[in-house]
Amino acid sequence: MTPREWAMLFALSLLWGGSFFFTAVALADVPPLTLVAARTGVACVALLIAMRVAGMRLPSGRTAWKAYAGMGILNNVVPFCLIVWAQTQIASGLASILNAVTPLMTVIVAHFLTADEKMTANRLAGVLLGLAGVTWMIGDGALGALGNNVLAQLAVLAAGLSYALSGIFGRRFGRMGVSPIAAATGQLLSSTVMLLPLVLLVDRPWTLSMPSAQGFGAIAGLALLSTALAYVVFFRILATAGATNLLLVTFLIPVSAILLGTLVLHEPIEGRYFVGMALIGAGLAAIDGRLPKRIFG
Repeated sequence: MTPREWAMLFALSLLWGGSFFFTAVALADVPPLTLVAARTGVACVALLIAMRVAGMRLPSGRTAWKAYAGMGILNNVVPFCLIVWAQTQIASGLASILNAVTPLMTVIVAHFLTADEKMTANRLAGVLLGLAGVTWMIGDGALGALGNNVLAQLAVLAAGLSYALSGIFGRRFGRMGVSPIAAATGQLLSSTVMLLPLVLLVDRPWTLSMPSAQGFGAIAGLALLSTALAYVVFFRILATAGATNLLLVTFLIPVSAILLGTLVLHEPIEGRYFVGMALIGAGLAAIDGRLPKRIFG
């Protein structure tokens, strides 16, 4: 990847690193399905307004809407619902470890479903190093819970597989000439339309209490930063760097979350974090390939 693509990847990790925090806060006020629908709906409205201000139109037609719907299912509806529900059952640290399996799934899926993102020794070694780094950072306390709430853990793994498939599926937007902001808007609009009937049937939002100011703030942060802005960056990276490189972001999310906690919330930083970050850095370097090539020729 180019330096610009690496910079966008780190920016995306910061945007998505805050999503676990926003979700945990918002779940105190609203149930999972309502939260997911609010996340996609508010983000969709924000992007529609941004497109209108920029004088852009959402590409339409049967082919475009089929692509939006497919991406909405794989990248929003399925993984958002599974992860948000899982966070009501398991700790966020364990969820982070399980979510970090996504790049490994992507390397495998991309190997069989694409012609230009085949598995290489560097990529496989890099993914395994990154997964080891995330596991080391989270600590053995989270790993001790691996035997509990198996269904919730499987839900996070299934969400990772859905993300991997979405990375491959989303490559078509670049070939279709759909801009990153249009692809993000279309998939969020489709997701919201699909989620609304479920929310009305299951959660009956008119019977819920009004969220607190803190809850509203968490929903706004989740929708505007961790979804609307994040997906514009997501599709821009996907168009130029490919699915395998894009989903390396799941290794960087725990790093971003820890750094944000240290810098913003003044949380203590532990020694294992540095070891984990070093392993993740080695993994990213292996996947990038340039540094190992210089060292080993």
